[in-house]
Amino acid sequence: MKLIDTLQDEHERIDQVLGAFRAYVGGLVDGTADPSDGRRFVAFFTEFAGHFHHDREERVLFDALMTEAELPGDRGPVSALTHEHAQMEEWLSEMAPFLEQRPQSEDDRVRLRTLATRYSHTLWRHIDAENSVLYPEGAERLRRCGIRELSDRPMNEAEAAALEDTAALLVRYPPVEDDALTRGDGCSMCRAYGETCDGLEAEWWTEIEWEEFYIR
Repeated sequence: MKLIDTLQDEHERIDQVLGAFRAYVGGLVDGTADPSDGRRFVAFFTEFAGHFHHDREERVLFDALMTEAELPGDRGPVSALTHEHAQMEEWLSEMAPFLEQRPQSEDDRVRLRTLATRYSHTLWRHIDAENSVLYPEGAERLRRCGIRELSDRPMNEAEAAALEDTAALLVRYPPVEDDALTRGDGCSMCRAYGETCDGLEAEWWTEIEWEEFYIR
């Protein structure tokens, strides 16, 4: 399915920019990064990751899963991932003022690192959960309903500009990984697992799927 393939490709860029973002935050804290780059990171996560990528997930993919595949939107994976989109948007707004100037105190430095770690860890795990669970399982359920393709839209000017700016950011701040974060596949990558979502099988599987599982 072309839209899902495109969304997954976009995850690769978002993943890379998250690594560059963490490198930028480290540089901002130790005084080596250019504070003016902060607004470019904010623009990317707001315009490209939020207004473009997450918007199409919710308005097109998630909507199709609810209306065509008749999957629940008030609980389970769709609800959990939609909630994370909103939560990360709030966290980005909270973090934005700290990203566009050098920290003025030790408290500011600690606060910035804490906010950046929370945001990046959540988005990295969110990407892993969508790539390994929601996208493949969602595509399969849509195919069962006769849905082979979904609509898409091009980037607007602001979204395209935000994406274009990341080429220089990735050179200026080579992406880093966070060894404190465990990444991988499966529902367990999602922060909501075991709290507001019991996982794909419990939330989406039909009686027939459970019967087939036990027969294997």
